[in-house]
Amino acid sequence: MSDHDEGIIQTLIERFNNQRLPRALDIKARVNRGAVLENYDISFLEEVLADIRTAHPLLERHPELQPLVIKAMGLYKEIAEKAAANAAAK
Repeated sequence: MSDHDEGIIQTLIERFNNQRLPRALDIKARVNRGAVLENYDISFLEEVLADIRTAHPLLERHPELQPLVIKAMGLYKEIAEKAAANAAAK
């Protein structure tokens, strides 16, 4: 692994652990209580998806990261589906 890739991976993992995951879990808790996504929640999820698209070449070079990305994408999908169900119920 190149030093460049290693630095980017470390930064992405730190961002995920310190920012993305806690916020996603907060959103998940809210939608599990019946809330719908607010505009800032949608912006957050869009930003995460854009980051994943941008990191795609890195993920192709490092398939060992794919399980983490798949779990994160599953969490975001779960949030979106629950929020959509909540919106449909209102």
